[in-house]
Amino acid sequence: MLPSTKQLQHFIAIAETGQVSKAALRCHVTQSSMTASLKALERGVGATLFSRHPGGVRLTEAGVRFLRHAQQVQATLREAVASLAERPSPVSGPLRLGVTETISAYVLAPLLGTLTEQFPQLELHVLEQQREQIEQGLQQGELDLAIVLASNLQPGALQTQPLVRSPRQLWGHPEHPLMSADRVSLADVAAQPYILLDMDEHVGTVTKYWAAFGLPVTPHFRSASIEAVRSLVASGHGVTILSDLVYRPWSLDGQRIVRRPLADPVPTMDVGLAWAQARPQGAAFFELKTFLQGWFKAPQRGA
Repeated sequence: MLPSTKQLQHFIAIAETGQVSKAALRCHVTQSSMTASLKALERGVGATLFSRHPGGVRLTEAGVRFLRHAQQVQATLREAVASLAERPSPVSGPLRLGVTETISAYVLAPLLGTLTEQFPQLELHVLEQQREQIEQGLQQGELDLAIVLASNLQPGALQTQPLVRSPRQLWGHPEHPLMSADRVSLADVAAQPYILLDMDEHVGTVTKYWAAFGLPVTPHFRSASIEAVRSLVASGHGVTILSDLVYRPWSLDGQRIVRRPLADPVPTMDVGLAWAQARPQGAAFFELKTFLQGWFKAPQRGA
């Protein structure tokens, strides 16, 4: 028997919180109802989806596989409902959209499906490039619009429009001492093995805000793979500071990652639109820009 949408909602909540009690609070049901929902789901799919440990529950291998599909189903349902309130745009013609690596990894897949439905006649060409290439492409007319990490742009070079301001928080293993401390400063983090993500100018950003507190960045491990960073943090080999936009509560091997705010202020990761204001633009440009502003404000875009 196929699971109900309510069972999928409960399953995802348990997976993301790591505790049945917290999932029950999120879904506004009793803990016993949440437990009954999970048991019914496991009976229906014929697999154990969670294993218990002292801090809560952890996805089994089958649970990790099922979570990906459950999240896709939930996202598809949201898009289906949203599509009823939107009429496809008649605008046509080519439009060249630049994106950086972070946008490709965490935003592009769900966005492209929605754009195809909303702009069926638009010839959209998406190019992943480095920030410097995107700035040059916009100024020289090789790109019409770009979705970038706005805080990385050179000031004054382009017109920008903010879309998302994503807080940066500390990520760690659930039992890491910093995750249960009363207060965690950046100096506390610096005293721990640090896992540094080397992606989309992130190293420069980290170096800058750590330097503001007089702290050097001395990573225990440095990787261009976000999944490697997640796995190392989830395995207890170190901690990291990353934005909510790229947060996922589980590593690929099913180990849990938790996050918490820092006592010291660290900059947000700001996603925004960029374009060359001096260049003339057509109807497709303005409609797409307006659509993207609304799409990023939708509740499901949050991490």
